[in-house]
Amino acid sequence: MRAFLLGLSFCCGCSSLNLGSDTRESRPPNVVIVFADDLGWGDVGVQGATGYATPNIDRLSREGVRLTDFYAAQPVCSASRAALLTGCYPNRIGIHGALGPGAKHGLGAQELTLAEMLRAKGYATACFGKWHLGHRAPFLPMQHGFDEYYGIPYSNDMWPFHPENPEAWGDLPTIEGAQVVGYNTDQTKFTGDFTHRAVDFIERNKDGPFFVYVAHPMPHVPLHAGKAYRGTTERGLFGDVISEIDGSVGAILEVLERTGNDRRTLFIFTSDNGPWLSYGDHAGSAGPLREGKGTTFEGGVRVPFVARYPEKIPANHVSSEPAMTIDILPTIAKLVGAELPEHPIDGLDIWPLLDGSPNAVSPHAALYFWYHHGDLEAMRSGPWKLHFPHGYRTMSGRQAGKGGIPGKYDYSAKTDVELYDLEQDIAEQVDVAQTHPQVVRKLSEMADRMRNRLGDRLQEVKGSQVRDAGLDAPTQSSQSGKH
Repeated sequence: MRAFLLGLSFCCGCSSLNLGSDTRESRPPNVVIVFADDLGWGDVGVQGATGYATPNIDRLSREGVRLTDFYAAQPVCSASRAALLTGCYPNRIGIHGALGPGAKHGLGAQELTLAEMLRAKGYATACFGKWHLGHRAPFLPMQHGFDEYYGIPYSNDMWPFHPENPEAWGDLPTIEGAQVVGYNTDQTKFTGDFTHRAVDFIERNKDGPFFVYVAHPMPHVPLHAGKAYRGTTERGLFGDVISEIDGSVGAILEVLERTGNDRRTLFIFTSDNGPWLSYGDHAGSAGPLREGKGTTFEGGVRVPFVARYPEKIPANHVSSEPAMTIDILPTIAKLVGAELPEHPIDGLDIWPLLDGSPNAVSPHAALYFWYHHGDLEAMRSGPWKLHFPHGYRTMSGRQAGKGGIPGKYDYSAKTDVELYDLEQDIAEQVDVAQTHPQVVRKLSEMADRMRNRLGDRLQEVKGSQVRDAGLDAPTQSSQSGKH
């Protein structure tokens, strides 16, 4: 908070010296990231969604860039968020799966977050929504570079109203700053409240620069839509929820325009992983992609990505080059002139993919997909997607859920070494490993080198560059248990 107040004092001082206009024009861009939860690749209008409209998300694409081959680092909540905020594969920093109320660990203090990086450059920073990187005091957002925070510490289904095992969960806290301000908050107000706070933050910091991270807890189940949105789409409650999230994007665009920050703001919209398919009519769609959340097939990890920055990004730009959430931090660092951490990270600068640079290609030789507790299950290099032998869950041949009650996954499915050409087979249906042994061999050698660095539980390899997550003593626990 001290850095935030100093930033305000600096802005006020500039104004009194009549330097406000010049400073405003020369300052680095504002950054807004809206991060949806369990929103599938096919859940936005620009990528084929039906039964509802997403005009504001589509506007970001129309007036900016869309990456068709953009990936979450893992197909699950906490791990995916760790990658977004640190630029690291989550297993590098000891974050796996989805942290629950009983977790004693969280994002380590040694990790430099996007918020810390930007605050060091004079940005005001705020996080509104779902955190999910540790609910104990040392791990909350204001310990990781955010000046303001309001939201929930983990998933919105981790509460006593869970449809399958309510007795497993305590009350769900709502946190402001570092203090619990309520339990089991009315979730119909979540999207609206987080949006309102983001708008207010932008208004208060309109002379910038500012960074706002809006991490909507939905469309992760349980689904809840605000009163004004209920019953407004042909897709039922799921469509209503997406419509409200789209409205959130619209409200943020409006305040950017009203405060004169429209053209100088990088606005990113993406998702933490693919759709939770077992929930049926309360789940989204991966479009033509195979499987969904909880798998490393394309439907689990490929997610929507659109970005708008009128001063720098051309309108209607589309790139099919592979990129990942780990790339957001180093890209923004390059954009604002910030220093990267001294310790290794995995993301790379993808600005040439965003700004329309001719013939721009992905800076990655390969992207890697771990799941569970450090299982290297797949990788992508160019058009090739290689799966290593692993088990996975599927709804194939199963009855999907209805009305918020999930169907049952088949957990017996297994892969062999399988190779897919995503340019010809986006749905990962035709295994070409036998006809392209040289590709399998080359990618397998690359994977072995990565295993040596970051590990692979499937092959019992302990990585040499893995860092520990933060660990809090049990006596310091907060925000957990029944209330």
